[in-house]
Amino acid sequence: MPQRSFTALQRFRFAFGASLLSLALTAGGALALSEIKPDAPAATPSEGQTGTTPTPAPAEPTPGVPLPDPIGKPRAPATEEPAGDDAAPVIDPTRPDIDPNAPLPEIIYDMSRLPEPVKRMRDLILEATRSGDIEKLRPLLGTGDGATQLSFGGVDGDVIEFLKQNSGDGEGIEILAILEEVLEAGYVHLDAGKPEELYVWPYFFAIPLDKLTPPQRVELFHIITGGDYEDMKSFDAYIFYRAGITPDGRWRFFVSGD
Repeated sequence: MPQRSFTALQRFRFAFGASLLSLALTAGGALALSEIKPDAPAATPSEGQTGTTPTPAPAEPTPGVPLPDPIGKPRAPATEEPAGDDAAPVIDPTRPDIDPNAPLPEIIYDMSRLPEPVKRMRDLILEATRSGDIEKLRPLLGTGDGATQLSFGGVDGDVIEFLKQNSGDGEGIEILAILEEVLEAGYVHLDAGKPEELYVWPYFFAIPLDKLTPPQRVELFHIITGGDYEDMKSFDAYIFYRAGITPDGRWRFFVSGD
């Protein structure tokens, strides 16, 4: 994005300095230009003095209220920075967070390497998908703080109805098919030993698209369409449906998008 020649704060300082210069000249040139301080208080005419009333200094900006930008439109408030230099950024485990310069994670197809709670949850989800009855997912989705995340904006109403509404057929069959394909793909084990440790399907979630081999792209097209792939190129990341399961067997998320 090109840099503007003056920011809102620079314009404020420039106008404030010009106002003080005008005031100094009105008072008879008693101050030299080098003596005028940008933060000096405006002079107050003595009692009985005639002449133009000096322009009052603009009020300090109110915290949290954005200054106008150069074309007069409100500017969005700045994002609040984390407190302290050592504050870690908040990471959303449902969104791709790929370092293109980092070593690629191991792609795993051997489901016997899964911890037993993870393997059991995956097996239960697959059993539900193959039943053709989306209602079978309900007991696996959890409730309250332990509920499976199905949307970045949260779900209003019944979770099964939400899945049906996001299924192309309106009954949830398409969603079941997608979920089955996702869990049949290879997976990655992310953040091992950390609080955010996860097993995520499909492995494309953690691999830059431009680093997929031709055979891996064939696997990718088992799940997405050519149109989906073209849309994802701008992100260089897989942003279609993915599922994450925690080491203790909690179905953490099943979401799509970025």
